Amino acid sequence: MVQAGSQDLDVSQELGGYAVIAVQERRTPAPSTPGSCPVIETERLILRPHRMTDADAIAVSLNDWQVTRMLSRVPMPYDRQDAVDWLNRIKAGVTPDWYLAITSGDDVHIGMIAVELRHGLWHMGYWLNRFYWGRGLMSEAAYAVVDRFFRRMPEAVLHSGAFADNAASLKIQQKLGFTITRCADLFSLSRNAMAAHIETRLTQDGFQGVKSL
Repeated sequence: MVQAGSQDLDVSQELGGYAVIAVQERRTPAPSTPGSCPVIETERLILRPHRMTDADAIAVSLNDWQVTRMLSRVPMPYDRQDAVDWLNRIKAGVTPDWYLAITSGDDVHIGMIAVELRHGLWHMGYWLNRFYWGRGLMSEAAYAVVDRFFRRMPEAVLHSGAFADNAASLKIQQKLGFTITRCADLFSLSRNAMAAHIETRLTQDGFQGVKSL
């Protein structure tokens, strides 16, 4: 699955101590979580919470080396039981994370995009069935999810990234406004090896500056 904390504005330097107190009293606290996993419709896609009936399609997509080699936490080979186990974990509902199934008009599961809270930071990761590559679908899905996330969490910082040899994923993030923070080695379960991984981050202001995909 493709992956600096946020900084608080010290308004006391601009407004003075008394003004800070007045602002804080009137201000509505920012939400700590983005709420329940939404259903999002785009021009060509419907993004929805996962169902147990998605297991077969997930297994087919992720038992493809061209897909799985770009993900850090997915084993290879990958079978239906792996998909069932993952679905059981995410459907337990014990985390504030979003796990959105990417579906086409006939509700066929063709990929996934997640926003997860890991180690106190929000991370976005995604994958798409290889036979749907090259159509701009992942860009369309990612844009819609980031837009919805920042509508609910405007002060959050969203982190992502990709292995250095995954140029397509890095291009998607660049178009969304993500900026590179560093490059470090990350273990890939499917490759059973460390690989260079580029880490990125995005704020609402950076995302708003994107004119189009």
